Amino acid sequence: MAAAALTVTVAVYMALVAFGNITDFGTNQQFVRHVLAMDTTFKDEDLMWRAIESHTVADLAYVAVIGWETLAALVLLWSGWQWAHALTRRAPDPAAVARARRTGTLGLVMVLLLFGLGFLAIGGEWFAMWQSSEWNGLDAAARNLTLAGIALVVLWLPGVLPPERTGPAVAHDPR
Repeated sequence: MAAAALTVTVAVYMALVAFGNITDFGTNQQFVRHVLAMDTTFKDEDLMWRAIESHTVADLAYVAVIGWETLAALVLLWSGWQWAHALTRRAPDPAAVARARRTGTLGLVMVLLLFGLGFLAIGGEWFAMWQSSEWNGLDAAARNLTLAGIALVVLWLPGVLPPERTGPAVAHDPR
């Protein structure tokens, strides 16, 4: 149950993140533009060659992030539906649980890649986002990475299947 609950929690969170970025496109569009332009970093000449000042390239990167967030949310929502289907049966179906677990793993790894590789590694290190006091999303990325990582660990803990559910106990007369 915890695996299903965490998967659905991350699914809803990612859906809201994607929805927010779509409906309030301009706010995080500026974030991505500033991070890629490195215009609020220390302006170290040994690093500034990495800067991308093209608004078109930055906007394409931002649209790709939104697309990835949306896809991750859909995969995780699908996993949530699979968990609900697997766990609401009288006796849990191990094959259905395995499918929900695989789908959830895919979605959670997508979130880990977005926030770990995309924001921490590429944004934080390659584009030196850590140097910016104005456009620094490392704390938020770390929170998202932690949530998805914990969900993934719980998803793969032994004993994810709940105890077998049975009907009311019936007294058995051995005669």
